[in-house]
Amino acid sequence: MEHRAYGKTGVKLSVVGFGGIIVTDEKPSDAARMVSEAIDRDVNYFDVAPSYGNAEEKLGPALAPYRSKVFLACKTGNRDAKGARAELEASLSKLKTDRFDLYQLHGVTTREEVATILGPGGAMETFRKARDEGLVRYLGFSAHSEEAALMLMDAFAFDSILFPFNWACWLKGGFGRPVLQRAREKGLARLALKALAKRKWREGEAKEWPKCWYKPVDTFEEAQIATRFTLSMPVTAGVSPGHFELFQWMCDAAEKIGPLSESEEHALEAAAAELDVIFPEAS
Repeated sequence: MEHRAYGKTGVKLSVVGFGGIIVTDEKPSDAARMVSEAIDRDVNYFDVAPSYGNAEEKLGPALAPYRSKVFLACKTGNRDAKGARAELEASLSKLKTDRFDLYQLHGVTTREEVATILGPGGAMETFRKARDEGLVRYLGFSAHSEEAALMLMDAFAFDSILFPFNWACWLKGGFGRPVLQRAREKGLARLALKALAKRKWREGEAKEWPKCWYKPVDTFEEAQIATRFTLSMPVTAGVSPGHFELFQWMCDAAEKIGPLSESEEHALEAAAAELDVIFPEAS
């Protein structure tokens, strides 16, 4: 699998990241098998969060034999310093590691959250201290709104951003365009979320992928072109959705990545126009 530079750090990450929610509620033997297959496929980027059920408890033992060879990213949903510190220490314990390669604010959405994070007693106090203590190497955030992402990038020199750079949202309303541009200008490494997302679940719809809060692509062919779309952008990697089969599709797709043709992009744009996309049109 191709590996790309994580900013200017000298670190290189596999273009597909293993989304930790994959191992949520899995048997330990199955979690170990999934992680082992990911390693065999040359995946070295693993991302997890406390909000993913028992994913940390499952991923820690499965990843233990490979810990020194992989880039492990974790997150906190807490916006205050005390809560973020407690969650950081709990995550380190559950994942059986003494440090994270990347620690991130998780799913920042509103202006008010940003103000809390950056203000007195906010989570950034914990982030700075944890980096000084060697508990984390790099600092980043994930965001679900352009406003929050732009505000955070302007306020602090993060190492990376994890953001929905997704074909449907991008082509329907341009969601993510200003974020990608600002991240490039500021020199942040760009990590992609939701590459295989298609649309919102409909009310009462049977959810064949219950770990996804959105409806992902339906076929490998769709996964292949969605993956190509995201990885053709100036990004380091895309994190897989929460089912192992979707992770496998994304890995298979990453074996043949390259820019979309004009006709392929027109077809995707037409498809996106008909979808109830998961993130709103850009302002």
